[in-house]
Amino acid sequence: MRAIWPDDEVETLTDADLVAANERYCRMQRMLAADQARFAAEIARRSRPELGPESLAKTQGFRNPTALIAATSGGSTGDAARLVKVGEAIAPRQLLSGERAPARHPHVAEAMARATITERAAAAIVALLDRVAFRAGLEAIEVAEKTLVEQAPGLSMDQLARVLVRAEAWLDPDGVAIREDEKRGAEQLTMREVDGMFEFAGRLTPEHGAPLKVAIEAMVSAEMRATRDAARDGTADPDVPRRSVVQMQADALVRLCEHALGCDRTDLPLQGATVVVRIDHENLVNDTGFATIDGITAPISVATARRMAAAGEIISCVLDGNGQILDWGRTRRLFSRNQRLALLERDGGCAMCGAPPGQVKVHHIRWWARDAGPTDLANGICLCESCHHRIHDNGWEIRIDGIGVRAKVWFLPPPHVDPARTPRLGGRARYDYAA
Repeated sequence: MRAIWPDDEVETLTDADLVAANERYCRMQRMLAADQARFAAEIARRSRPELGPESLAKTQGFRNPTALIAATSGGSTGDAARLVKVGEAIAPRQLLSGERAPARHPHVAEAMARATITERAAAAIVALLDRVAFRAGLEAIEVAEKTLVEQAPGLSMDQLARVLVRAEAWLDPDGVAIREDEKRGAEQLTMREVDGMFEFAGRLTPEHGAPLKVAIEAMVSAEMRATRDAARDGTADPDVPRRSVVQMQADALVRLCEHALGCDRTDLPLQGATVVVRIDHENLVNDTGFATIDGITAPISVATARRMAAAGEIISCVLDGNGQILDWGRTRRLFSRNQRLALLERDGGCAMCGAPPGQVKVHHIRWWARDAGPTDLANGICLCESCHHRIHDNGWEIRIDGIGVRAKVWFLPPPHVDPARTPRLGGRARYDYAA
């Protein structure tokens, strides 16, 4: 069987036609995956254990339905099990009375029928809802299911995973501290010397990992800016090999340790690198809910937030019910950083691509030079270097709806990307659970 689109024809497509063709094929894949999930669930139903040797899987020579599906699809048994789970969640149910009832997860079923979410996204959403169903209650689960299937289209699986982590904290806030205790017991750092090199491997909780992540990202960003400036100015040394990001991260860790051993040094580029712990005032007062750390997906308990806020160079941000900032914890140089910190509350990092706070700068929405844009909060936005150039060079526009940290950031694509110029949600609202 030959490809529907021969290579020589694919290469002649215009940019717009290529993007449109890719979108059509992705939609077709989602439609096929929905059907495949239903087939998988039916195969599992006809292969249930009580049927014994008469089960469908065993009559076909397989020990269970996932083995049959995996052998047919060429995937893993894990992929097959995921298909079965999704199929069972979206298929109409058969009651003991013989009547048919709606699917266990009707919003997921509808989204898959419309081909707006992938089978993998559906599986992740279903797994979360099933995990917290008992503690959250039926009403909260239904609202969460509807919210998540509306939020999932347009997100990669990595981005959706971030939303699901926050959603779990909203649905099961009491479980945040429990999961923290489990993670704290799993913290580790191993060091060994192999072939003249040192190998490090470890796992840290958000509380302990956040300062390290922020510091390393700040140092790597500073080195990347210096490398870029040297290349632009023609002062780069051609005999010095360029370091990769992972090599720069290793360099940053070494420099942090060197700094700790001789703390009179002040040459580390960490100015402005701050760990921000965010919590609603009601949760802080009542010891309920959870807090978040900028640049870290996993939520933390209120007790951990209080402990971190008491540490040096950790800033706590307390928000009222409308998302307005009630209080900033204090640290050195706070006055010179307050605008950046306030905008990071709204944007969460790069407002366009979601890069962490250590990799962004605050830029003018109305350009400083061209538009005489003011340097104030209403005209600021957090962007990484790449997205900043994309905005400036490719004709994107930015719109801010509302004020304060609850304001929403929208990016309007240029006509050559989307003739309708449909606004695309950005900032923290794109990746946080929209409770």
